[in-house]
Amino acid sequence: MIEFTMPALGSDMDEGTLTEWLVKPGDVVNRGQVVAVVETTKAAVEVECWQSGILHELLVPVGETVQVGTPLATLLAEGESAPAEPKRHRRARETSSSPPTPRRRWVSPAARRVAASLGVDVEKVVGTGPQGAVTISDVEHTAAAAGPKAPESTGTAERAAQMRRSIAAAMSRSKQEIPHYYLTEEVPMHAALSWLTEYNSQRSITDRVLPAVLQLKAVGLAAKRFGEFNGRWTDGEFQPATGVHVGVAISLRGGGLVAPAIHDVADKPIDQLMRELTDLVARARAGSLRSSEMSDPTITVTNLGDQGVDSVFGVIYPPQVALVGFGRTTERVLIVDSGIRIMATAHSTLSADHRASDGHRGALFLAAVNETLQHPATL
Repeated sequence: MIEFTMPALGSDMDEGTLTEWLVKPGDVVNRGQVVAVVETTKAAVEVECWQSGILHELLVPVGETVQVGTPLATLLAEGESAPAEPKRHRRARETSSSPPTPRRRWVSPAARRVAASLGVDVEKVVGTGPQGAVTISDVEHTAAAAGPKAPESTGTAERAAQMRRSIAAAMSRSKQEIPHYYLTEEVPMHAALSWLTEYNSQRSITDRVLPAVLQLKAVGLAAKRFGEFNGRWTDGEFQPATGVHVGVAISLRGGGLVAPAIHDVADKPIDQLMRELTDLVARARAGSLRSSEMSDPTITVTNLGDQGVDSVFGVIYPPQVALVGFGRTTERVLIVDSGIRIMATAHSTLSADHRASDGHRGALFLAAVNETLQHPATL
């Protein structure tokens, strides 16, 4: 018998409310399949199951709030038989399942979140998706037909307050537990931007790559090379990660932020990373993320350059051990080959955990990020 438990969805999430089961007892469940939707203070998270088997029993009903690590369901492994069940339990289950079960209409977590923000009763929305599924577009059309949105509800305000409390708890823990050290380097961006201009000229507007993606890939390659910055500090020691899953700090429209992961960044081409980044930002702001994206980051990148910030020294997300920041790209005066040049540059920063690494290695890490951005064709 395999137990499927409530996953940890980030350092600032201790509990979640189960809002929907997408499977039922007797269903075959495959590794990586989305089986439930859990509501947190930041998003409606699609929870994946990382074991394969036959769903035996649902242990948590819809609407219940449970702590991380709480068993949600049990699975039978291949070839395993269900344990004997007392007759009274079997009769009770048969009785409860005898009435016909109405067909469940699918509403995506993103559509539910948009409906809540627009004050739309999702049960009254006519779905135009496959088999009548309710989409974000359906919700928006319903809201537009209903007229102006009502003032923000108390529930929405309370949710925003809960998010601030969650962020405060996680960041306070980080500063209390993690001995941070900080490094910064000015990165010439002329080569990267010139190459990217030529690269994008061969693509449609919708397929063009942003400079932030080059920075993301450079961090991924450096993290793969310098493994002490890519992993987690748990049980009093550093646990290196097997893959480079870069958390991307994303500001939310209603305030607050999340930092879900793009997986295997070092091994993906930049076109794919651009598509995945666009999709991740859209789903994060719609409040629809996956459990693996919230629990898997091994290092985080925050990019505040588009906000006009020269440098950003971030706070590490525990149990991670490093965070890389990028400020705005702007023209500055540099001395190059004994001459004075005006060149586009950006400040890269590293916030690192002194328990897992030292400043010397941190400097080499930032230098590797810089060097990669000077040779963008290698990306």
